[in-house]
Amino acid sequence: MNSRQRRGVILLILSIVCALGAFAGVLSVISDVKSQVGPKVVAYELKTDVAPYTPLNAGQFKQVQMPDRWLSDNAVTNIREIQGKIAVTTLRAGSLLQSDMIVDQPALRTGEQEVAIMIDAATGVAGKITPGSTVNVYATFEGQRDGDPDQSKLIVENARVIDVGELTALKPDADDRDRQPTDAVPITFALKTVDAQRITYAESFAEEVRLALVAPGAASDVDATDRTYELAKDK
Repeated sequence: MNSRQRRGVILLILSIVCALGAFAGVLSVISDVKSQVGPKVVAYELKTDVAPYTPLNAGQFKQVQMPDRWLSDNAVTNIREIQGKIAVTTLRAGSLLQSDMIVDQPALRTGEQEVAIMIDAATGVAGKITPGSTVNVYATFEGQRDGDPDQSKLIVENARVIDVGELTALKPDADDRDRQPTDAVPITFALKTVDAQRITYAESFAEEVRLALVAPGAASDVDATDRTYELAKDK
């Protein structure tokens, strides 16, 4: 091998070494970028503007992939977190959804108030009534005078249940020793003023109060002639 060939071999070796060094440098840069970016996670971006106090639904958002380390600690990464929530302020299209942008939807609507009464577990709950249920409230009353018939009345129609409390043992009053201890459940309703008065009156003066569960997604529509029942008039 002459001197020219030797120089050619040396240059070829140097070129290979330089290429390997450059390749190693590229791999190092890629590895460093990956280590800085980290794994990606799901986040949710608003498709359109959402007005304040508007109930949220999944259709208002689109799923995006973001590096975990770039997301704030309060970023929403599970779309189920918006269930039962409303926007606190105007949410702008293109913004990433964060937990401090949303709050629980108020249980009460305009003109409503919370009213809680104790319901005998055996006559109205039976484990089937839950927050969000709609019920009709019936009460039975003794005749006001001797000879007057007992009556069953529909006190409140389509009452919205917002809370069901824990089963509680109730002891009879000292002047009502013939009654046995009963189990009752506090039921909280969201009612207009007149319905709140009706249901409070029934709890105080009715012989018994019962709840009738209305089918989900439907509304009860009881005719006015069917709101009071007397056995003697049953045909």
